[in-house]
Amino acid sequence: MSDSREQGMTRQGALRLEYFIIGLGIFALVLIFQPFSLTLFAVGSVLVVIAGLINNLLPMAQPGVPVRSVVIVTMVVFMIFCIVLLVSIAAAHLYGVFFLKPPDPNTTSGKIQLNTPPFWMQPLVWGIAAVTVALAAAIAAMKKARS
Repeated sequence: MSDSREQGMTRQGALRLEYFIIGLGIFALVLIFQPFSLTLFAVGSVLVVIAGLINNLLPMAQPGVPVRSVVIVTMVVFMIFCIVLLVSIAAAHLYGVFFLKPPDPNTTSGKIQLNTPPFWMQPLVWGIAAVTVALAAAIAAMKKARS
């Protein structure tokens, strides 16, 4: 006899997941192409990237697929997003180091730039790294508990 935890999504649950994934992409595009606010444009830009990654869940939106599998794949997708963020921040830093001239210490903006801590000491970078490690640990724990 199968355990109730092993039962998959219902047809209605799979359809809702599919509509959510597609709706998120459409909502992100609406935010990008709206002419009112740059803030909404920025939010839409981030949502487009997230929606593109979440599209990897569309094959999981099938009746009978365990919800636990969908959760694990979602966590993997967000872990990949965090890793890509860290790599892109490092690439932007290296671009600045190798291709831009150093700031002028005689100007106010140059003094500010020179007094700014390096990118690897910024709280945002450490927060993204912590989320990445936490997601990896949670995925490993869920896989271990499953077997």
